[in-house]
Amino acid sequence: MDATVDWAVAKHPQAQLRRSGWVDLRGPWGFAFDNEDRGVQEGWPRRAEAFDREILVPFPPESAASGIQERGYHPVVWYRRVFELSPAGRAPRLHLTFGAVDYEAQVWVNGQFAGRHEGGHTPFTLDITACLSPETEQVIVVRVYDDPLDLTQPRGKQYWDPEPAEIWYHRTTGIWQPVWLEPLGEAFVEEVRWTADPDRFAAQMRLRVGGRAAKATQLRLRLSLRGRPLVDDIYALDGAVLDREIVLPRRMHRVQAVCWAPHHPHLIDASIELLAADGSVLDLVESYFGLRRIEAVDGRLLLNGVPLFLRLVLSQNYWPQSHLAPPSDEAIRREVELVKELGFNGVRIHQKIEDPRFLYWCDRLGVLVWGEAANAFQFDERAAQRLCREWADAVRRDYNHPCIITWVPLNESWGVPDLEHDPAQRAYVKALYHLTKTLDSTRPVIGNDGWQNAVGDIFGVHDYAMDPARLTERYGSGEALRRTFEAIRPAHNRLLVDGQTFEQQPVVVSEFGGLSIKPGEGENWYGYATTNDAQELLVLYGALVGALLDSTGIAGFCYTQLTDTEQETNGLLTAARKPKLDIATIRAITSRPARSVPSEILDAIFQHEIARRRGSRAEE
Repeated sequence: MDATVDWAVAKHPQAQLRRSGWVDLRGPWGFAFDNEDRGVQEGWPRRAEAFDREILVPFPPESAASGIQERGYHPVVWYRRVFELSPAGRAPRLHLTFGAVDYEAQVWVNGQFAGRHEGGHTPFTLDITACLSPETEQVIVVRVYDDPLDLTQPRGKQYWDPEPAEIWYHRTTGIWQPVWLEPLGEAFVEEVRWTADPDRFAAQMRLRVGGRAAKATQLRLRLSLRGRPLVDDIYALDGAVLDREIVLPRRMHRVQAVCWAPHHPHLIDASIELLAADGSVLDLVESYFGLRRIEAVDGRLLLNGVPLFLRLVLSQNYWPQSHLAPPSDEAIRREVELVKELGFNGVRIHQKIEDPRFLYWCDRLGVLVWGEAANAFQFDERAAQRLCREWADAVRRDYNHPCIITWVPLNESWGVPDLEHDPAQRAYVKALYHLTKTLDSTRPVIGNDGWQNAVGDIFGVHDYAMDPARLTERYGSGEALRRTFEAIRPAHNRLLVDGQTFEQQPVVVSEFGGLSIKPGEGENWYGYATTNDAQELLVLYGALVGALLDSTGIAGFCYTQLTDTEQETNGLLTAARKPKLDIATIRAITSRPARSVPSEILDAIFQHEIARRRGSRAEE
C-alpha cells in the first residue's frame, strides 16, 4: 500500500469492515450538562435551545480538546448533531455507529427514540432508517449517564474523586471514539471473522449477512498481498451465514513471504462483494487479516512455531489534552512508531479497551498487543454482569486483529478484592477465562494478571524490585521461578491461589521498573522509585532489563511504562511524547539478544512443531 491508501484505511473507525460511503460525524456538536436529570422530562430530544454549549466530538467534556474542560461531577450530559441527507441519495438503510460512549447512552433521531447501549469501551450500531425525516435536515440527540461514584462500573483508571491521585486519572465521560453513518443496501455484510491457519497457509472465513439476507445469492471474495492477487472466488449463499476455508496458492508457501510477525507484518487484503441474483452489487466491504498462530508450549510462547520473547511496554494510551481519546489520527500512528523506536516488540494496553484505529497501526507496523479490559473496583452480581457483557463485545470486535496475541480480562485482582478467600470471586475469574476461551480459542488467556493466578495459559507477575540481583534471584531460571511461585510474594500477594500449581505455563514479568527522575520541590508525583537524573535512570533501566533478558526461565517482560500519565511520571517519554533518554540507547538496551534457551526446551518445541506439521499434512 502507498501512504495515501494507508491513511484512507487508518482513518476509518473500523478498518476490519470498511465501506467507502461512510460519513464521519466527528466535529462540533451541541452540548449540555443535565445535573438535575430533567432533560427527558422536559423533552430535550426535540428542543434545540436546551443545548447551550458546543463540544468537539469525540473528546470528553473533562478534556481541554473538547472545548469544555469541566472536571466536576456531571453524571448526565447531552449531545446534539444536525446532518443533511439528500433525498436523491437515500439508501434502503442508514446505520449510525458510536465507537464508544462512556457509560450508558440513549439515542433519539428526529425526536424518535432509536436505541440504547450500556458499556463505555465498546461500539454499538443503530438502524435509524425508520427515524429519518422526509426533510433533508436530520437531528441526532444523545443522552449519556456516567455515574462517577459507581465503582461496579468497568472504568479502568478513571478516578472517582474530583482530582486524580496516585495511579488514577481524570475521567472520560460521554462520546470518546468516532461516530459515523453508513448507507447500506437491503442486504449487507454484517460481520466477517477470519481464523488463520499458517500450517496450511489457509484461513477460515465466517461471514454473516444482515438485513434481507435472502436478497443475496452470491458472494465474491478477492484476496491480495501487497497488491498481488491471491484468490478470486465466488460462493453461493443459501442463508445468513457463510463458512468457507480459503487456501492460499502454493507459490506463496514461504513463512516470511506471507505470515504475520513483528519483523514482517504482512497483511492479506480482502474485498468482499455481496451479489443479488441479477449480478448487481448489494454491498462492498474491505477487510484484512494476518496469517499467524500464537501458542504456549513448554514454558515458552511460540509465534508461527518460532520461540517468541516478549519485550513489551505498558501503555496507558492517555493524553493530557484529550484523556482516553487520541488527539488525532496522526497521534495514534506516532504512538505505535514510538514503541518500535524504543526497541519493544509489543505493548500491554492497560485498563483500557483500545480504539480499533490503534490496533490497525499495530497490525500494519508489526507491534504485538496484550488486549486488556477496563476493570471495576467492587465485586457484586451487577459488576460481574457488566464486565462479562462488555468484555465479550470487545473480544468479538477485535478477534480479527493479528497484533493481539493475549487476552487479559482482569488485572491485579481489580474488582475481585477478596479473590483469595471468596469462592464466588474465584469462580468469576475462572468464568471470565472460560468465556474468553469460548469466544476465542486461538489466543492464550491470563485470568488475573499480576498475582493470585487462579487460572491462565500464561502467568503474569508484577514485581517492582529495584535491585537487578533480586530479579535474577527470582526469575533467572526455571528453578528460580518454581521457588518464587511456591514461596515468594513479590507484591505482598500470593502468586497462586485455589489449588493452582506452577507447571509449564510461560511466565511473563508483566510489570516492572516504573522508574522516575526525582521530582522537584512541590511537584505532583507518583511512582515506584526515583533516580537523581537521566543518566542514573538509564543505568538502572539497563540493569533491570538486562537481568530479565539474561533469564532462561521467563517468556518475556513488560516495562512500566511508555509515557508519563498525569502524576504518574515514570514513563520513558514525557506526557507530551518527548524522550527523557536517548532513543537509540534505549533501543539498544531493549532489543539486545535474549538469553540462550536450554537445549531441552528447544528440543521439546522442535518435537511439538514436527508433530503439528505431520498432523496438518495428514488432514490434507
